[in-house]
Order: sequence, then C-alpha cells, then structure tokens
Amino acid sequence: MSSTMLELVQQTTAELNLSVPSYVIGNPNQDVQQVLALMNRAGYDLIKEHDWQALELEYRFYTTAITTTCDTTVGTQILTAIPSTAGLDNTYSIVGTSIPQDTYVDTVTDGTSLTTTQQSSATSTGETVTFSKTIYPLPPDYETITDNTQWDKTKHWQMLGPVSAQQWQWLKSGYISTGPRVRWRILGNQFEIWPPYSTLEYLGFEYRSKGWARSAADAVKNSFTVDTDTSVLDDAIIVLLTKLKYFQIKSFDTTA
Repeated sequence: MSSTMLELVQQTTAELNLSVPSYVIGNPNQDVQQVLALMNRAGYDLIKEHDWQALELEYRFYTTAITTTCDTTVGTQILTAIPSTAGLDNTYSIVGTSIPQDTYVDTVTDGTSLTTTQQSSATSTGETVTFSKTIYPLPPDYETITDNTQWDKTKHWQMLGPVSAQQWQWLKSGYISTGPRVRWRILGNQFEIWPPYSTLEYLGFEYRSKGWARSAADAVKNSFTVDTDTSVLDDAIIVLLTKLKYFQIKSFDTTA
C-alpha cells in the first residue's frame, strides 16, 4: 500500500534531519511547506521523465447525435422551429439537405433556434437534420496520447490518425469526405473526429496521465493537496527526488 502524503513528508523531513510534522496541509512551518512544494515539483518532473506504467490509462466514450427537424432560410445562418436546442453547442456539426458540408453550431439563440457557421443553401420547412458531436474533451488528467490505441469499438476498426492539418481540411471540405473509418486529431486540447455520425459509436484510446496523485477515495489528482493523498509512483523515488531538490534549492552538495 502506498504511503500517504503526510507519511512521505514525515519520511523526507526525518531523513533531512528536520522537524517531523504531525500534519502538513495548514502547517505554518516553512520547512514543511517547502518540502511539500518540492514533493509536488518532484511529481510534476517525474511524469516527464519516463512512460510510467502506472500512468497509462484508458479513456472511452460514446459519440452523441441528435436527429430532429428545423426550418431553414436560404442565405441566412439561422435555423428555427427546432423542437429543442437543449445540450447543443459549438462542438456539434450539422448535417442536412440545406446545410453545407462542415457546418457547425455557432450560437444557441434560444430553446428553438440557433445560428450556424455557414448560410443555408435552400429554404425548407420541417427539414430533417442531424446534430452530431464531433469535438470531445480530453480527460482532465491528459498528458499525451498513446500511439495506435485509438479504436472504434462499435465497428471493431482502428481509428485513423492523427490526421495532419492539411488532411483534416481536405476531409472536411473536399467532395470525398466520408467513409466507414473514423479519422481523428487533437486540436485546441480537444479530441476531434470525422465524419459526423448519426448513430452511437463507442470510441476509446489509451493515454498517459499527469495524475500521479490519488485522493483517499482513489480520485485522480495532479498534485498533493490533502494529507491523506497517495501517489501511484514509487514512494522511494518521490522521497529521494524531493531530497535532491531540497539540497539543490539550499545550494548543498548534490554529488552523492
């Protein structure tokens, strides 16, 4: 079982011949505060040093699509008479007969209307459209993605990517832009897919987490903030690197 943050700080201060604290968070002792800060810095640095097995995690999610109806007006960017715009935002693309390719929701105006990123190509009433979410948030502890782990688990096909900026624009703007395989890229710290889907797809990939700490409830954290936090990295490495950083910041000899 991993040591708690308090136990790691106690071990570090004892080895440095400092006063050993009975608690860390809220402790006014400057040495305790500095050791905690350096311990967190050790964690931040360690995730950059090596592809730790303990930081390799899976991320899975379902795509989202809403098929509904709306009224369009040629030459305008407004869709009206939508039964409900609840849940829609600018991460949704729009597919419909009067909707040009690569059109997204721009702004939700109210509960039944919204503006789009392109003008409608025709006027229609009660046209069937599909709002397909193609932009998804990365995990909050995301550091880097793991190559060749991106899969469409519904179709049992590997997703293709990361697609270059040039390929991405070709896919979204060219005549041949759809197919059975999911293409993906990371842009603006979000996971984007193409083409838009009207059905649910179960997608997933592996990634390296920056969440080297865990709460007492096993929630992923990016730093120590509570005495009962633990680390998924080796306790001895955390203590040794904290000591090294302490020696460095104090300008002590770090040769050993």
